[in-house]
Amino acid sequence: MSRTLVLVRHGQSEWNLKNLFTGWRDVDLTEQGVAEAKAAGARLKARGLKFDIAFTSALKRAQKTCQIILDGVGQGDLKTVRDQALNERDYGDLSGLNKDDARKKWGEEQVHVWRRSYDVQPPGGESLKDTGARVWPYYLHALQPHVLAGGTVLVAAHGNSLRALIMALDGLSGEEVVGMELGTGVPIVYRLNADSTVASKEVLA
Repeated sequence: MSRTLVLVRHGQSEWNLKNLFTGWRDVDLTEQGVAEAKAAGARLKARGLKFDIAFTSALKRAQKTCQIILDGVGQGDLKTVRDQALNERDYGDLSGLNKDDARKKWGEEQVHVWRRSYDVQPPGGESLKDTGARVWPYYLHALQPHVLAGGTVLVAAHGNSLRALIMALDGLSGEEVVGMELGTGVPIVYRLNADSTVASKEVLA
């Protein structure tokens, strides 16, 4: 009984590189992002991990990361479920803006609140709490049953959708989770107990 859940934030995207708010905009990986995804696959292969199913978002930077990882572990044709429930937080009117330009327009303090508070929405967008409101039910109904049945599940998604998931798994408060940084292309391996609590957690940095 494996009961293993592997979470990976997508590799560096073109807009990560340009310091832009990305959200639901569908941008591709950079060369570095592809290399990060390949490195994640190599780390997981070195651990001998084989997946039963994979989940990713409706955005190509996560989908491409997922596919590169699966190719890396020799499971390129594994069943992969794509769902916008795992999409990045929607940054609304900030999407596509340079973060420095946003600070000039709205002020350093306001942009910091939008980026790093738990329940404050940017104009036209989602808070981290809103993101969790779609991630948590999806985890419970779509992902967790595979894990608790003894499977090994890969989730390739985004910084904030994964933050919301880690918040639930690790029992973090809203204040704790907003300060957590997730490296691009770094696998986090959870092993769950039969009652769905976390038995162990390892970051393969």
